[in-house]
Amino acid sequence: MSGRSRRPAPPPAGVEVRKVALAALHRIDRDGAYANLVLGPMLVDSGLEARDRHLVTQLVYGTTRMRRACDALVDGWLLRPVEAEVRNALRLGAYQLAYLRLPAHAAVDTTVEVAPRRARGLVNAVLRRVAGAVAAGTGPAEDASALSYPDWIVECLVADLGRDRALAALAAMNEAAEVDERVDGYVQDRASQLVVDAVDVPTGGVVVDLCAAPGGKATGLAARARFVVAADLNPARAGLVVTNRDRLGVEGLAVVVADGRRAPLRSASAPVVLVDAPCSGLGSLRRRPDARWRIEADAPERLASLQRDLVREALRVVAPGGLVVYSVCTLTATETIAIDRWAAAEHPAFQALDAPGEPWQPLGRGALLLPQDAGTDGMYVLRLRAPSDGAANAGPKGRMEEESR
Repeated sequence: MSGRSRRPAPPPAGVEVRKVALAALHRIDRDGAYANLVLGPMLVDSGLEARDRHLVTQLVYGTTRMRRACDALVDGWLLRPVEAEVRNALRLGAYQLAYLRLPAHAAVDTTVEVAPRRARGLVNAVLRRVAGAVAAGTGPAEDASALSYPDWIVECLVADLGRDRALAALAAMNEAAEVDERVDGYVQDRASQLVVDAVDVPTGGVVVDLCAAPGGKATGLAARARFVVAADLNPARAGLVVTNRDRLGVEGLAVVVADGRRAPLRSASAPVVLVDAPCSGLGSLRRRPDARWRIEADAPERLASLQRDLVREALRVVAPGGLVVYSVCTLTATETIAIDRWAAAEHPAFQALDAPGEPWQPLGRGALLLPQDAGTDGMYVLRLRAPSDGAANAGPKGRMEEESR
């Protein structure tokens, strides 16, 4: 026998990929980091090839999205609670087995290799059992666990949409989002582009976007309008609009830092006003994998108050015969049809335009776009026409004029 020492066996293929993915999962779980913000720099620093970086992204987004379902697959084989680092390794392995359908030898061996050393025996044993359960076709049966959402989201959407449509929407939002690129190179979900299409801009018209950041709809509207005023309350987010405007070379787009509830505009002065309001975001969960675990159950009701304030201000600002468009990327009745009913009761002089055509579905006087209908985010839009005589928003002059006295 030679006196040379043996070289250690090389690690199983893909170990470095799992190492980066597990580190990202730890940061998301332990530090509360946002998946889309933490992962980019980690991939740059990883030195991985493009194919492997894609797999890391798939593992991190998928495991984060399907966290509850992965826990349900694992928990039946655990005799006691495990610490967070071990839990994340088990989730990572379960996701590969159940959703990527990777062979057990590839998914289990590489995951065990990156698990905490003290728990590798446990991780190996549990994931082998999960692999057997997946092969046998068993898994979580209860809707919220199987689809991997908090109970309140499933209950809310089932109540608002009906069971079949709600579960189909939730399932669709478990699919990875596709990249939609406009002709000008801006990446924007097709649902948002359809909202822009629904804004009827008169020739040479002026549009006010009260909640413009990051600027996708404002820059899209600038292609059709003579001038767009894009407002946002947060200076940093308003800066994103400026960045996107300048990168796209868009002209005729002014960006202002302003509260959309107190717009620096005279009453009855804007031909078109867009209120793309802050919302619970329950229609855009496919592109925000960790959002479902962050959104609080009171968010729809809390945000509906802000949405009414923004619509009320838009109705003040819009010119006689002008158009107000309200949109949100959510599916809750509180933030969609309830806003429509409030507007009809409080501002009856404003008449709703017909709902846009397919893939939109009429909802009240507005329209709903479900994620499963066109492979997009879920979206709601309501279009209100101001009376031509201006009576609905006649009265006090704009706040900026009052405050300047």
